[in-house]
Amino acid sequence: MAKLKNLTLLDKVSVAVTTLFGVGYTPLCPGTAACVVGVGVFLLVRNQIAFTVVTVISVIISFIFSSRAEKVFGEKDCKKIVIDDFSGQLITFLFFPKEFDILFIPAGFFLFRMLDMLKIPPADKIETYHGAKGIVGDDIVAGLYSLAILQLVRLLLNIIS
Repeated sequence: MAKLKNLTLLDKVSVAVTTLFGVGYTPLCPGTAACVVGVGVFLLVRNQIAFTVVTVISVIISFIFSSRAEKVFGEKDCKKIVIDDFSGQLITFLFFPKEFDILFIPAGFFLFRMLDMLKIPPADKIETYHGAKGIVGDDIVAGLYSLAILQLVRLLLNIIS
């Protein structure tokens, strides 16, 4: 990685944003650390509309800055870039009602991490794309799968109760 003092302002902003302002420098499991931050955001932003807006903005920002950060780090899908994990975790919790079973939070967290690691198609294919499409795309797929599974479980629990 180039020295930060030799980078442009846009490069520095890209690195700051995509590492979630330093979370990506966590020595062990930086992607998991970013997901923990995502769970925290979910718990803090209780309004569904506001949470949806935060999630959409996070995904857009992920696409805008990830390619540039990848170039700065000089490594394809650098592990320090964690805004994609954060965004995928947020997607997992979209459309949850204000009142929900607290067990859905750890279930959503572990489900997203598992699906993100397994790279179930088309995530495996998307991950091979260059730049932001590959960095962010597979996490969006994992987030959407997690969202669908959690919503299905919630629906089934409502039907049987």
